[in-house]
Amino acid sequence: MRADQDLFEGVDYYGVEDLLQPEEREVRDAVREFVSRRCMPLIVEHFRAGTFPEELIPEFGKMGLLGANLRGYGCAGVNNVSYGLMLQEVERCDSGLRSFISVQGALVMYPIWEYGTQEQKERWLPLLAKGEAVGCFGLTEPDYGSNPGGLQTRAVETSSGWRLQGSKMWITNGHIADVAVIWARTEDGVIRGFLVETEREGFEAREIEGKFSMRASITSQIFLDDVEIPRENLLPKAEGLKAALRCLNQARYGIAWGVIGSMMACYREALDYARNRVQFGKPIASFQLVQRKLVYMLTEITKAQLLALQLGRLKDRGELRHTQVSLAKRNNVYHALRIARLARDILGGNGIVDEHHVIRHMCNLETVYTYEGTHDIHTLIVGEDITGFSAFQ
Repeated sequence: MRADQDLFEGVDYYGVEDLLQPEEREVRDAVREFVSRRCMPLIVEHFRAGTFPEELIPEFGKMGLLGANLRGYGCAGVNNVSYGLMLQEVERCDSGLRSFISVQGALVMYPIWEYGTQEQKERWLPLLAKGEAVGCFGLTEPDYGSNPGGLQTRAVETSSGWRLQGSKMWITNGHIADVAVIWARTEDGVIRGFLVETEREGFEAREIEGKFSMRASITSQIFLDDVEIPRENLLPKAEGLKAALRCLNQARYGIAWGVIGSMMACYREALDYARNRVQFGKPIASFQLVQRKLVYMLTEITKAQLLALQLGRLKDRGELRHTQVSLAKRNNVYHALRIARLARDILGGNGIVDEHHVIRHMCNLETVYTYEGTHDIHTLIVGEDITGFSAFQ
């Protein structure tokens, strides 16, 4: 990689930098330096090994990356644009690292912050913000991915609390988590959120092996075999599927920003390679077909930057609609994956080895394209919003 100041030379084609506030630029630059210094030197070996760099977790906490856009309880309390820029910089390194931060903040800390009791907030949020505890989010099940409303995990009320029975699939951070936010259906058919300490009897998390994508991310299946939790572990305001979907909306917002980092990293690597790779007596950057690919990349980066920035401004003003997040997640991930594939193409055979970063981004983005709502699901969410007709029924 180049020196920090040159990392993204030429990617701000429309002067989006000028639209950022000084404190937003300061946050971004601090995280950019941290990612270059601490994350980039580690990522290739962890991706090869299929391991997550757990040593970075407390450093994420010190950088204020965990629950960064939440206020109080040791959280950084930055605005949503700054938060998005943080995730952009982390995903420049790897989607798996950004996923850890997204899950910890948007899917674990946010539901506690939004739906929890004061006691739950005081117990968990400071630990999670510092990286002294890790959380995971259990909504998806083996038979219910795009249709989370069909979940089968059950919560039965007992004399002392609740008993949970079921399983969850594709759970980031699952087998290193200290606490899980589990969504289960109660006896009256209502979906509720619960905090489950992972050391409780009957809780088991197994690593999902054989991944060719998100290899530097922990992915687990969770089994809940009559797990007993006390009454105070119920998130009292987390009632109904909409509560869970609000958490997902927080994470999807972060994805829309994060993948811009992947876009810019792939574009810069492809551009540098094309300028220096000589074939037929001249750099391949001089050929029309290569220029066409690079122009497509830069165009979509520019559009994604502007889309994400406006999304952040809407969120900071409290005017954001979930359908707008769906449009951004759908658009930005789709073009990030296309950019990664084109960058791999420009690098030719060299593009499949991890000496270069594009193949890692390309593999990771195949997962990002699917999780937190597939491309097609987000298409139908926006489609219902603009037509008034639901395609889900």
